[in-house]
Amino acid sequence: MVYELTKRAWAVLLTVLEALALLAVVPHPFDGQSTAGYQGNPPRVLIIVAHPDDESCFAATVYQITHNLAGTVDQLVITDGEGGFRYSLVAETYYHVQLTTEAVGRSQLPDIRRRELLNAGAILGISDHFFLDEKDLRYTKDIDEVLTQHWRLNAVRSEVSRRLEDRKYDFVLTLFPTEDTHGAHKAATMVALDAVQTLQADRPVVLGCQDSSATDKTPLDWKGFQSASHPFSVEPQRYSVDRTVKFGFNNVLDYQIIVNWVIAEHKSQGAFQQDIDRYQSENFAVLETGTADSASKAAQLFQALAAIAPHPAGLDAQSRMTLTAKVF
Repeated sequence: MVYELTKRAWAVLLTVLEALALLAVVPHPFDGQSTAGYQGNPPRVLIIVAHPDDESCFAATVYQITHNLAGTVDQLVITDGEGGFRYSLVAETYYHVQLTTEAVGRSQLPDIRRRELLNAGAILGISDHFFLDEKDLRYTKDIDEVLTQHWRLNAVRSEVSRRLEDRKYDFVLTLFPTEDTHGAHKAATMVALDAVQTLQADRPVVLGCQDSSATDKTPLDWKGFQSASHPFSVEPQRYSVDRTVKFGFNNVLDYQIIVNWVIAEHKSQGAFQQDIDRYQSENFAVLETGTADSASKAAQLFQALAAIAPHPAGLDAQSRMTLTAKVF
């Protein structure tokens, strides 16, 4: 028994020494001014979206937050994604299910798309997923149809508010609501905004995302959709994450690789695969919520991301964080 305890004590001591050694030689991803606004802690982020696969809009940003800044990202998905059955033809032989038959697709896709999202989340380093399993009935641009006919709005609002209150996030990532976006995308963003605005303190900064390509001929629409029932304001500053930043041996790697991995996980959505290599930039605006210093906090986040993007630490940083978690 004494020998067993001695072995265990030595193992703990060696783990502590290894962790301290790693901490001594590997700098924390945040240093100096990069930590401003986070009280010395890495950022905590909640994704709020309507469908499994919406996270791809800011996949490079999320990956950099979790891997380069040691941040924590959780994800809340409102619908079960069953309405995507129309795009599932090429996935039928992969999953051995006749997904394009509506009744079959609607019954099988919620489980399939949840597994796809969990696989994509593992790539991005997402910590926790929250699934509300609201019905994904059909495509529409009408936000009010979604809020009044598709979703149990009170239940959705309650759950979003609960998650925001539980974990005190620094940022919320969602899709920027334009006239042409899916009504469920608009609805998810407005629910997120409403929930943040009801918080009494510690409001997170809400960031709306749009992707862009270098070949786009028209500028992004930052005006947003117009509705007297769903007013919102957009702060003037714009922020961007470049998916094409090079790093690694001979600078042959970039963050587009990560985005493509994420898209490829959503195999049930065949048309979605056409987004591989389609966009090079993830662009953000702060949606007005009355949050103190929101523009300053957003600027600090994106400055930190840009500074570290060409120098990802890779497995060494992950090993250090794992050892630190075990010891402390």
